[in-house]
Amino acid sequence: MPGLYFEEFQVGQKIVTAGRTIAESDIMEFAGLSGDYNQIHTDAEFSKTTPFGQRVAHGLLGLSIASGLAMRTGVLEGTVIAFREINNWKFVAPVFIGDTIHVEMEVTETKALPRIGGGSIVIALEVKKQTNETVMKGTWTALVKSKK
Repeated sequence: MPGLYFEEFQVGQKIVTAGRTIAESDIMEFAGLSGDYNQIHTDAEFSKTTPFGQRVAHGLLGLSIASGLAMRTGVLEGTVIAFREINNWKFVAPVFIGDTIHVEMEVTETKALPRIGGGSIVIALEVKKQTNETVMKGTWTALVKSKK
């Protein structure tokens, strides 16, 4: 499915992604990729002594998975020029092994930028887990191609 062009994005437009369950392997692979082996993520026994009582997924892992879920919707497939900004991002609640997260997106702003052959879109995102609890939120700005 080809993505939406700049002109096809409308303020107020809402998109909900599929879900994805966080596995222990996701956390360990992210630790290896990022070099962040903090015990709260990688040590089950240590994590039992924390206020969370169990391992917590890296916040940036959740953000990365949210980005992948957003791309899986297809709305930016082949039409995104660049991912420009992450604004006001908040990590609100922990994500644990076995949690399933999805993303609820809403277009909040569009701005034509003819000089780049497209425009800028601002999308408000809420990453929620299976209980409908928001675990992170903020806005992303992307540059998107025009039809013309």
